[in-house]
Amino acid sequence: MTGRQAERVLQGLTEKAEDARGSLPRALALSAALGSEAPLPGHGSTAVMWQLLTTLATTDLTVARVVEPHLDALAILDQAGVAGQGGAWGVFAAEGPEVVLEASALPDGTWTLAGTKPWCSLADHLDSAIVTAHVSDGRRQAFAVNLRALGVTAETPEAWVSRGLPLITSCAVRFEAVQATPVGGPGWYLDRDGFGWGGIGVAACWFGGALGIARTLLAAAQARTPDQLALMHLGRVDSALHETRTLLAHAAARVDAGLAGGQDGALLAARVRTTAFRCAELVLEAAAHGLGPAPLAFDEQHAARVADLHLYLRQHHAERDDAALGRRVLERSIQGRTAW
Repeated sequence: MTGRQAERVLQGLTEKAEDARGSLPRALALSAALGSEAPLPGHGSTAVMWQLLTTLATTDLTVARVVEPHLDALAILDQAGVAGQGGAWGVFAAEGPEVVLEASALPDGTWTLAGTKPWCSLADHLDSAIVTAHVSDGRRQAFAVNLRALGVTAETPEAWVSRGLPLITSCAVRFEAVQATPVGGPGWYLDRDGFGWGGIGVAACWFGGALGIARTLLAAAQARTPDQLALMHLGRVDSALHETRTLLAHAAARVDAGLAGGQDGALLAARVRTTAFRCAELVLEAAAHGLGPAPLAFDEQHAARVADLHLYLRQHHAERDDAALGRRVLERSIQGRTAW
């Protein structure tokens, strides 16, 4: 992708996100439109894709939360060499207790899905999805499935009370002998290089959400003479934002250079996600301490951003993900590959 092409993709994104704010149909339409324009990771313009997600999230996290899995699904199909149909896509890979989704190969070589998949975001609004299911050898395999097909039932959530990302509802989906197309072989979904790249795309959204809140903090400091504490908050926020932006650019360059595969890519993704997560939490704290209750009570856009980002960040498993990162570092050290 040339610089001019990248500029064309990014041009007007803020206005497009503003137009889609508060409307799920418009957000889904935007995701489909961007799917035909946005670059996919690993093809030389990964930074543009992540900048796109950051820009959307800076404006509205709900819009970014719709677009991000759509682009991730297209990237997965691309990595597997599988053609996908149009419309809005999602990625359903969560597991849950007491429910299981199984895939069965029929004698004619086709596959069907049967069972229940939990935590399927926007399943009742999307056209298609990448879904992981258990196969006969016990591993999980990814499949492309038409969510409008006969035998697909999106269950209504019993009680959806979320104040953050309220339009992004999740539900369980039942599959009854639904035809599906394999996307990679058993285990490929989790083992592929792009799994970590998709996780960095989510981190780019977290960063964008944090950036939007940080700009509110900066605007408040410009509106009155800041004291030392206000300046301290700005300094800490600036350092965290700069660190995350720099690491995202570094990660994109490594992906495009073919240096983010295998365990190296998994380690890089864990570092980026942890850095973006901590940046977002620091910005949320700085805004809470520096701005007080007024914008949470009277500024609808700021209050929504805060609630949206708090919920979105729960995709990170906090201390458990820190421990997983530590385990990767230790294993590399044991193998003689110094991480630091």
